[in-house]
Amino acid sequence: MMAISIRPLASSPDIIAALSEILVETVANGGSVSFMHPLPVELASAFWTGSLAAADRGERIVLGALDGERLVATVTLLLDLPPNQPHRGEIAKMMTRLSHRHRGIASALLREAERIAIARGRTLLVLDTAVDEGASWLYERAGYQLAGIIPDYALMPHGGLTGTMVYWKRLMAEAG
Repeated sequence: MMAISIRPLASSPDIIAALSEILVETVANGGSVSFMHPLPVELASAFWTGSLAAADRGERIVLGALDGERLVATVTLLLDLPPNQPHRGEIAKMMTRLSHRHRGIASALLREAERIAIARGRTLLVLDTAVDEGASWLYERAGYQLAGIIPDYALMPHGGLTGTMVYWKRLMAEAG
């Protein structure tokens, strides 16, 4: 396998198509990322078109992990928060293709998002993940602290309510 590279993504038809494939696959396999199954590719494409437009405006950074030329995972760092929260960012839409899970790619994406957050002056990150089939183990291993669990927060992609686990992490710039 080729080495995985991570980079911010810019809008292009190929990138939108690849991100849409990952989103549809994630939802089809039970990933709670705000969408219901079956997810039409047109809806996934519209989501990513808007998300990448927000990235172009500097409101977020959409990172991609590439195995050679193939996009295999993504995470979004949300930066456009209310005026009283310039120190904070949010982690969203962490997704990895089934074929590339459990290889450390999500952890690498999370570390890169944290590095960018620090470079952008963020000292606190928050995120949430589903109680059922979420990635709490990933976030806890990366040093995120559980703030609490909100029951019956959202529907799972195939139906049924799940709670959400809310996490936070203080970021420190590494000593130079």
